[in-house]
Amino acid sequence: MVSVSDAQAIILDLVQPLDLQRDTEVVDLLAADSRILAVPVTSPLDFPHWDNSAMDGYAVRYEDVQHSSAEQPAVLEIVEDIPAGYQPKSRIQSGEAARIFTGAVIPAGADTVVMQERTRREENRVFILAAPQPQEFVRHKASFYQAGTQLLPAGIKLNASEIAVLAAAQCPQLNVYRRPRVAIFSTGDELVTVDQPLQPGQIVDSNQYALAALVKESGAEPILLGIVKDDPVTLERVIAHAVAIADIVLSSGGVSVGDYDYVDKIIESLRAKIHIRSVEMRPGKPLTVATFPSTDAINRVSPHSALYFGLPGNPAAVLVTFWRFVLPAIKKLSGITEGWEPVFLKVRSHDELRSDGKRETYLWGKLHLINGVYEFHKAGGSHSSGNLINLAQTNALAVLPMGKTSIYPQEEVQVLQLSNG
Repeated sequence: MVSVSDAQAIILDLVQPLDLQRDTEVVDLLAADSRILAVPVTSPLDFPHWDNSAMDGYAVRYEDVQHSSAEQPAVLEIVEDIPAGYQPKSRIQSGEAARIFTGAVIPAGADTVVMQERTRREENRVFILAAPQPQEFVRHKASFYQAGTQLLPAGIKLNASEIAVLAAAQCPQLNVYRRPRVAIFSTGDELVTVDQPLQPGQIVDSNQYALAALVKESGAEPILLGIVKDDPVTLERVIAHAVAIADIVLSSGGVSVGDYDYVDKIIESLRAKIHIRSVEMRPGKPLTVATFPSTDAINRVSPHSALYFGLPGNPAAVLVTFWRFVLPAIKKLSGITEGWEPVFLKVRSHDELRSDGKRETYLWGKLHLINGVYEFHKAGGSHSSGNLINLAQTNALAVLPMGKTSIYPQEEVQVLQLSNG
C-alpha cells in the first residue's frame, strides 16, 4: 500500500502528454472553447492597431493646453469630429482641437486627449478648463502587444478571454490538441442500467454515468463500454479492447480481494505493469494503476501506452479517487503545461471532522464564503464509501492526514477544491 502523495507522484510520472506531431487538429475559433492550444500564436497586428483615445473628449496638442485652468482656459477651434471607426482627415495645428470619442483614431498633430468633463464647448470652440498630463488618455499603437511576438503560448486552456484575444487578432483557426480518449466500464453481476427494473440484490450502475460526466467536464472524450459481468473471458476481451482505443481506461469494481475481483490478474495476463495496488486513503483504498505495452503487444491503435485505473466499486470512492488522481492525469495528458495538480485550500471548518487516523481521510461537503473567509461545511449523513446521496451539491473534500483523528469547529482544515458545485 502506498501513501496518497506517493500515489500522485507515481501517476503523474507515468503520464506522457499528447504528442505535438501526432495528436493535434485544426479547429475553428468558435469550436476552440476549453481546448488546449498546441502551437504558440503570433499575430501580424499591433494592439492597439493605431494611436486611439481612451476617453470621450478633445484631441489637442499638449503645448497648447499645458497651462490651462478654469480661470484662464485655453480656447481652441474645433476642426473635426472623430467617431470610432472613422479615419481623421485633418492635421491638428496650433490653436486647434478635434472632438473625439473613445476608441477613435488620434489625428495627426495631436498628442493628448482632454476628457470632456474638463471642457466647455461654445459652438465651434472648446474651452480647456484644466491642464492635462502629457499624452493623457492616448493609447499608443503596439503598447499592449507588438506584431510578430508571441501572443499566446502553447499548452494553455482556451477560455473566453483567450478566445476574445484570438478573435481580435483575426485567428479564425487554431492548432489544438485532440481530446484525450477515456474508456469507461463497470464490472459486476449485480449491476443493471438505469432503465432496467431492479431485482433483489441488484444495484444501478451509477459509476459509469458519474465518470462519463466527470470526463466530459475535464475536456476529454468518454468512451462508454457498458457493464461487464464477472466473467474472466469477457472481462479480458473488454479490457484488451479498451486499451486499444483509449489513452486512459477507467474500470470500477473488481479490484479488491474478493473471489470475483479479477481485474488485477487479467491486466497482468495482458502484460500490463501494475504500479499501484492500493492506497492509504479512505475512501479509495482499493486502487489499481497500471500501464500497458504500446502498439504491437495487443494491437493498440494509439502509440501511447494506455494508463489503466482500476477504481473501487463503491460510488463515493469512485468519485473521490477520480478527483484525487484521475483528473490530474487527464489534465497532464491533455497537453496543459502547468496547473494540472490538485488545488488545495486552507479554510475554516464549520463542523467537527473525525477520522480513525489510520489512513488519509476525505470527507465531502461544501465551501461557503462567510465574511470573506471560506468555511467548510461537512455534508450531513453517513460518509460511507457506498453512500452516494449526500455527495450531491458538494464542491470540496476535507482532508484529514494519516494520524489526525479530529478537527474541531473553527479550526483550519485543508480541502481539495472540486470543479462542481
